Amino acid sequence: MNDNMPRAERAVILGAGQGSRLLPLTEDLPKCLLDLEGRSMLEWQLRGLAEVGVREVVVVTGFRSDKVEAALRDIAPPGLVARTLFNPFYKVADNLASCWMARTEMRGDCLLINGDTLFEPAIARRLIEAPAAPITLTIDRKPRYDDDDMKVSTEGERLRAVGKKLPAAEVNGESIGFSRFQGEGAALFVAEIERTMRTKEGTGLWYLSAMNRLAGSGADVRVVSIEGLDWGELDFVADLAPARAMAASWNEREAAKGR
Repeated sequence: MNDNMPRAERAVILGAGQGSRLLPLTEDLPKCLLDLEGRSMLEWQLRGLAEVGVREVVVVTGFRSDKVEAALRDIAPPGLVARTLFNPFYKVADNLASCWMARTEMRGDCLLINGDTLFEPAIARRLIEAPAAPITLTIDRKPRYDDDDMKVSTEGERLRAVGKKLPAAEVNGESIGFSRFQGEGAALFVAEIERTMRTKEGTGLWYLSAMNRLAGSGADVRVVSIEGLDWGELDFVADLAPARAMAASWNEREAAKGR
């Protein structure tokens, strides 16, 4: 890693969910610990973050937190301190509540990652090196988007809206679940989380609903495209095969470097 490259030395990973859509594979194992060619999703994430200079990771846990805590002792790369923060509301709330639990951890320059987002280190590098902005979301673009995609509407590099139910004519990308905060960005996001959690529907919302509110209120929320780079989500059993194929290609790349 280039010592002169921009950094975000802390990251928060949202890994509290069970992954019920992956049952029975997740009956007793959080989906962040499912095997992807010899390494779990969480280990791949930690390795990718360490490669771009992240030195501290907070993993928000919930379902079988004991297994995540035990795994961290073995999979944290050298030079990276990984610890957990338990979310006792994981059974009855969505990931906005996990962000609320971790609100004191989000300060200064830091990253926020969904626990089910598999990414190659180049994505983290592109996000960290993106032009300075309070809040930056990584997005991908493709010919069409399905109902489960977290779709975005952008104007240039500015985020206009993010959500699963945006008008089709306005959609021009999807969030991959990986964000960066700089300067006042984390404080803006935390303040919006506090406001959103006080609403009637707060506990049932994704944290990107807070991003959507910020963008709609005129806050400076930017996007950076990671088109052409490898990433994937692990939501359904059908997602396992492509995720494992991607991980296998990374193992091959790593083995080739060692020759």
